[in-house]
Amino acid sequence: MRSRAESLVLFSVFFSLIIIIAQECDYILFVEGQKVPAVFVFGDSFGDTGNNDFIITTSKSNFPPYGRDFIDRIPTGRFSNGKLLSDYFAEGLGIKELLPPSLDPNLNAQDLLTGVSFASAGSGLDNLTDLINEAIPFWKQIECFKEYKKKIAGFVGEEEATNIIRKAIFFITIGSNDWGFSYFLLVIPTRRLEFTVQEYTDFLLNQYTVYIKELYNLGVTRIALINVPPLGCAPGERTVTSLRNRGACDQEINEAVSGFNSGLNAMIDGLKPAFPSLQIASLDYNSLVSEFIANPRRYGFEVVARGCCGTGLVEYSFLCNELNPFTCPDASKYLFFDAVHLTQKAYQFISNVFLTTDIPQLL
Repeated sequence: MRSRAESLVLFSVFFSLIIIIAQECDYILFVEGQKVPAVFVFGDSFGDTGNNDFIITTSKSNFPPYGRDFIDRIPTGRFSNGKLLSDYFAEGLGIKELLPPSLDPNLNAQDLLTGVSFASAGSGLDNLTDLINEAIPFWKQIECFKEYKKKIAGFVGEEEATNIIRKAIFFITIGSNDWGFSYFLLVIPTRRLEFTVQEYTDFLLNQYTVYIKELYNLGVTRIALINVPPLGCAPGERTVTSLRNRGACDQEINEAVSGFNSGLNAMIDGLKPAFPSLQIASLDYNSLVSEFIANPRRYGFEVVARGCCGTGLVEYSFLCNELNPFTCPDASKYLFFDAVHLTQKAYQFISNVFLTTDIPQLL
């Protein structure tokens, strides 16, 4: 029986090898036979490629320095200096270079047929989270997907639309804002007054199960659930806890997230027997980010406790702006671009690992 320390060492070595292999390969890993006709993303800012540009919300990033390493240096509403996991998934599966937001009014038929992102920065499984962050709720994202199905059926017919949905991969990244805002936010600790950590975990996972079943009933059969990262190690959270922990990660939040992620795996195991045609996988985003934080130089990172933008301690969304004179000159040296979200380099690494190890089981 291996100790936890031994297991972590083995994971670190394995992850390093996967990174090396992925870097040596092209992004397009599964083009042959066109097994995946489209990619769709639901969830929060880790998957939002610009939907919040088209709604009234304070959770926006369509201004510099966001997007400064993106194509033509254009800020598109992606919470990073460049591409997101959403884009790298679409590219890595041989579909297209970028995954557009579903609310973009300029989308053409080909854009829609090959997939879009329905994600909204600030969204959560808890409707209170959506109210706090002025985000598009998960249930509303599903409603948008229903409208999307009608649109593509108009292009290719009902049968082909059903076939596209059945063969497409649906990525979901959700839960971070529920813990970061609705439960642990110091200013408005609303859910913490109502639920224990375990009770809130159960509440969120019950909601998650309802949404997965609804997507399945809409014809979705390939789903990849991206778990919640170690939120207690995000620069913003380190800053909040710095007075008592000297800038260390907030272990209370990380333990809550860890419990949620374990529950997510149990939820997946429970869904499989009930829905035999559902192919569903968990993508361990948490472990990869934790590995970067533990061994930054192994992956070319120099700074993991601060973001690139501004002081790197608290700035994200409108606090991360081009008027801030402290933004770093080279984001590739940083794990985080702002106080919450990762850099393009980190997303590229993570997507390569998922495309190499986890996503093939859905094909």
